[in-house]
Amino acid sequence: MTILDEILAHKALEIADLRRRCDAEAVALEAKSCERMPLGFRKALRTTTGPSIIGEIKRRSPSRGLIRKDFDPASIAQTYAEAGAACISVLTDARFFGGSLGDLERVREVVGIPLLRKDFVIDPIQIDEARIAGADAVLLIVAALDGTRLAALHDHARGLGLDVLVEVHSDVEFDRARAIGADLIGINNRDLRSFEVDLGTTERIATRVTDADLVLVAESGIATAEDVARLEHAGAAGFLVGESLMRHADPGEALRGLRRRS
Repeated sequence: MTILDEILAHKALEIADLRRRCDAEAVALEAKSCERMPLGFRKALRTTTGPSIIGEIKRRSPSRGLIRKDFDPASIAQTYAEAGAACISVLTDARFFGGSLGDLERVREVVGIPLLRKDFVIDPIQIDEARIAGADAVLLIVAALDGTRLAALHDHARGLGLDVLVEVHSDVEFDRARAIGADLIGINNRDLRSFEVDLGTTERIATRVTDADLVLVAESGIATAEDVARLEHAGAAGFLVGESLMRHADPGEALRGLRRRS
């Protein structure tokens, strides 16, 4: 069993328990009734002056263990926003990443830039929760979803006014993302089955883009301004960065460093 398989197996149990404990129809209705208009996550990546960094907030990961001990999501989010982040990604998985939906809610209270709920989304109720908590976008991982479910979840999120970052790691997954009409695609340089990282993944897949309206986000393994420049040259419009920022004594200053042009 791969790490991804283990995560998805636990997530299925987690969602089953959630559905037993709550009224899914009531949650769906609340999501549809939210008055706050989502901020444009995709738009922010296209309009930010300078490199569009998505600063990620995460406590730990399966591959690297504990990343940051002094973990204060709201404080970190504020430093990201002040440093010029285009958007913020908040890990909400508890078991493997030490996050929670509460982290997203606390971040929403203190920043006015678009937020991504980053989790292993396999059920519409997670998207409903994201909308209620103040997310402006959700992540869908192609490797975690069959074709029918991927399309259904994508449509559900878009129906709530959320942007959808559809994550791929291969040409086949890229084609699946485009087949459902994804206009915001994240290329994960980390193989979720082995957790190995290769920035060349973005460079290879980006060559297949023919639609100028498609927004590409490079994910994982980005640690320097040179990495950002390399991936920007390949065609990425956004850069999702987590570990290198979270390990830095001053995450905001680290983010500023990524945005500096040489």
